[in-house]
Amino acid sequence: MNESSERSARGPDTSIGEKTGASLLYAAALRGRIARYALATSGVLFAIAVALIVYANRPIAVEVASIEKNVPIRVFGLGTVEARVMSKIGFEVGATLVELHADHGDRVTKGQVLARLASSEQEAKVAKARAALLIAETNINRADANLERARAVMAQRQEANRRKQALVARSIVTKQVAEEAFRDEAVARADVAVADSEIASAKAQLADARAQYQFEETMLRHRTLTAPYDAVIMERHKELGSVVKAGDPIFTLIAADTYWGLAHVDEARAGFIQEGQHVDARLRSRPQDAFTGRVARIGLESDRITEERRVLIKGDNPPFRVYLGEQVEVWITVAQLDRAILVPEAVVQGYDGRQGRVWTVESGRLRRRLVKFRHRTEDARLEIVDGLPGDARVVANLESGLREGRFIWTIEASKK
Repeated sequence: MNESSERSARGPDTSIGEKTGASLLYAAALRGRIARYALATSGVLFAIAVALIVYANRPIAVEVASIEKNVPIRVFGLGTVEARVMSKIGFEVGATLVELHADHGDRVTKGQVLARLASSEQEAKVAKARAALLIAETNINRADANLERARAVMAQRQEANRRKQALVARSIVTKQVAEEAFRDEAVARADVAVADSEIASAKAQLADARAQYQFEETMLRHRTLTAPYDAVIMERHKELGSVVKAGDPIFTLIAADTYWGLAHVDEARAGFIQEGQHVDARLRSRPQDAFTGRVARIGLESDRITEERRVLIKGDNPPFRVYLGEQVEVWITVAQLDRAILVPEAVVQGYDGRQGRVWTVESGRLRRRLVKFRHRTEDARLEIVDGLPGDARVVANLESGLREGRFIWTIEASKK
């Protein structure tokens, strides 16, 4: 019997139904396991989400700024050593340089002779002017004598004329004699006027001779170069035997004790600088020494390229020897804060030089406040002057997770 005959003899096949039932049972069991796993996973995820929310809203610690006392506000400037009074001096005339009595680095006093030019030619002119002055003085004396003689002759002629006029009235002398006497008196009076004018002319000549003598004496003095003030010789420009022209510099000198520092300060920091403020300085060649001074002058014009203001500083204790052009660092104390809340500029958002926003702690929670500032310290901290409630503390160090309303516990920031 073949296989098909055997299947027909057994009747309908039952293996397919058995397989289908087993599959259904397995699928139901799998669905149950998946449901239980999903439920367990949902619980875990929910627990994780709750934990994350709790963690994200936990109180965090932040540093807050404390009130500081006696805080100096100093402005930094970089500059050079200069001299308030510096002069290049020379002769007002030209000639050969025959004497030099000072050199680089010498200290000289006012009126001290520094150099001389050849002066034989000028000395001869002075001698000639002196002789002309003597002649003019002699002419004055001669004119005085001539005036006296003319006055004496006039007095004699007046008396003779008076007598002859009296005699002619009595017909003792002729009328012609009386007229001659009158004429002689008139001539004598004219001679007195001439003698008087000669004195005026002689006086004018004397004044001219005296002025010429003074001029030549002055030109002779111009051949001697003297110190105009107590000074230090910074440089000598000529050597003996040089032929100099009028105005050529012979020495460069600076007035003693007129050294000062020329500091360049950023305009953004220069607004509070005033004359008389205390200055601490440090020379590049002497970094271990402390020098102090005062603001002596503030330039009225800023540099248009570097946007810096020039501040001139008078030293209280400059070194004995100063080198012009040496670099100097200065710190100008523009204010002294008795009590101040200072926050780093880095924690201020939207700072425009006048105001900005900071984080504050109020009643244990974070808040955002718009506050106003005034001074800025050397280490880039800003002084808050307005915008804080009475109990607010300012966050001094930005942390991650800062947001409005979050609970905070505070730590006092270390003072600088």
